[in-house]
Amino acid sequence: MSAGAQLSVTDQRRMARHPVDHPVIAEHHGTGDMRMHIANISANGFMIDDAQNVARGDRVVVRLPVIGRIEAYCIWSRDNRAGFQFERIIRVDDFLSLIDELQPNPRLRKLR
Repeated sequence: MSAGAQLSVTDQRRMARHPVDHPVIAEHHGTGDMRMHIANISANGFMIDDAQNVARGDRVVVRLPVIGRIEAYCIWSRDNRAGFQFERIIRVDDFLSLIDELQPNPRLRKLR
């Protein structure tokens, strides 16, 4: 039996990442609520730049605009950064609405 996260979607870190500045309170399944700062996001996951006490395989639940509550698994952690993969892929139209809300400056959005 393997340890760690059992992800239903394959690792797709090549997806376009959008820079954002979005603080969230994540529900960590081991330590309870914790503050996180999302620095970039894609339809498959996000990166935080203030990772403290986060290890590979950790599960969190975050609440995002448009999307609502979604579970994510830490797939990598280095220094003060960590990358999380969503338990499911976000639909394209929902993701574009999310980006419009999180990154209102159109010059900072990636080309669509």
